[in-house]
Amino acid sequence: MEHLLTRLEVDSRPVSRRIVNLLFNSFFPINQTEDVWCERCVTLIQMNSAAARKFYQYAYEYTAPTNIAKLMLTIRRCLNACIQKAVKDSLHDSNDDDESEKENTSVLNNVLSINDVASMASLLEITVILWRMLSIFFSCFHVCGVISRLRNIDSGADQNKYSSLIDCMCRWGQVGHIMELACDWFIQTSERRVRIRVTQESKPELAVDYIEYLLTHPVNRDCLLSVPKKKLEKLLKILSAEVLVSILKATDAGSGSCNQATGLRAFSLFCRLSIHLQNKFSEEGKDYLSLLKETGAWIESQVLPFMLASDQEDGISKTSSVSELITQTYLTVCKDVIMVGFGNLTFQAHLLDMALSVIQTGMIFLLLYVLKEIIEASITQNTETDEVPNLFHDVQTIFQKVLECVAHRLKKQQEEGIQLIHSIQMPLGEFIHAVERWHSSCPAVHQGVLSTLLAAIVAEINYVLQKVKLMLTFFSMFRKCDLCTSDEDFVCVGMEQTGNVTCHNLILLCISQIYEYSRVRTELS
Repeated sequence: MEHLLTRLEVDSRPVSRRIVNLLFNSFFPINQTEDVWCERCVTLIQMNSAAARKFYQYAYEYTAPTNIAKLMLTIRRCLNACIQKAVKDSLHDSNDDDESEKENTSVLNNVLSINDVASMASLLEITVILWRMLSIFFSCFHVCGVISRLRNIDSGADQNKYSSLIDCMCRWGQVGHIMELACDWFIQTSERRVRIRVTQESKPELAVDYIEYLLTHPVNRDCLLSVPKKKLEKLLKILSAEVLVSILKATDAGSGSCNQATGLRAFSLFCRLSIHLQNKFSEEGKDYLSLLKETGAWIESQVLPFMLASDQEDGISKTSSVSELITQTYLTVCKDVIMVGFGNLTFQAHLLDMALSVIQTGMIFLLLYVLKEIIEASITQNTETDEVPNLFHDVQTIFQKVLECVAHRLKKQQEEGIQLIHSIQMPLGEFIHAVERWHSSCPAVHQGVLSTLLAAIVAEINYVLQKVKLMLTFFSMFRKCDLCTSDEDFVCVGMEQTGNVTCHNLILLCISQIYEYSRVRTELS
């Protein structure tokens, strides 16, 4: 027995629980009276007080709450008897007429000596432990009630229907139950970690609402991130891109299915949760940004092709729209990752590689924000490695491709091109402002970006003047010069009387020379 009690005192929780189960009937005999329970409690305290505390810490797992309450009351009676007898002894009062006092005295004589102060103190500790264990039962009733209410809320309900319930669960340290409920709804399974299995309607939209509420509010987010890492990684896996694929394939918005809007929100939560886990567990060597890199590769291979598809049938058009939203969500999160300082040079280089494919889809306004954040992050982090010049070169290349995309869109689809120009005004201005602000730290980028801008302006003027040149065939406004060909003689001849000495070929020649000079200067730099 002494060996078992020593093991109970020092051993781990699983082993201690097994020892308690083995000794339970000896020190907490349910089929006997409460006085016997109290006697056994005092005996256990006198044998090993630390083991006694451990024993009653796990005793609630092997008996009913009423028995815990009865033992607490019996211990109270015992302690009261000790106190009353000590008071009488100090006053030298020998009045024993009260029947209740006789009862308490008999209990006292059976289980405890009045001079055993250490045992009395240990009994108080046991009472506190039993009260805490009893409170677990009470909290379980509360938790079950709250979870039931959260489960029965209708999809699409206002936030005020569930916000206070989730707040309570977080304050009680029971946020894991909310995660479990959300995961059950996401994976649409009937296996739930409850005693009674009841077929419940799957509500993935409500699951997204709950997780989003937890991530949005700082206090609740801290509670969520305090959950064991394995559970957080399980939630992250459920929200991952592979699950998003299955969600996006669901076209039925009825019971138990995820519509595309819910799938997109789940994907956004996956990206956001990856950042929070990177922030919390980065010191442990876990790289959660690698999941974002893998997601970027998945988007590049599986999502962007839908946006580039030329056949715009109903199904493809709808999928292309969803693909665009997926890409926007991903780029927005990646931009934020770089902005808060989590995106290292490898992550930034990966994002620039992906940008080349994104440009072909015409989604360039977010790319300009990404370029701006990369410039500022590279400067503010003071990273002096060989990778930085290559990164700056890629930034210039992407910026040039962006302007070429805008010019191409203007030529092919003028109305869409004008809309594209309007959409990039703000990000373009912020990018140029960032380049100008950090020109002393990255002169190569500053020179390259300005050269690209000037070259684009000159090219656009050249394009416009080519149109003007065609119009000049109908309006005689120039006199003949040596630059004109024989086919253009009729344009200048007959206009000699206008007195205009400027030739359109001369204008185009000067502009082309300016453009060539800009291009050569860029190559030399």
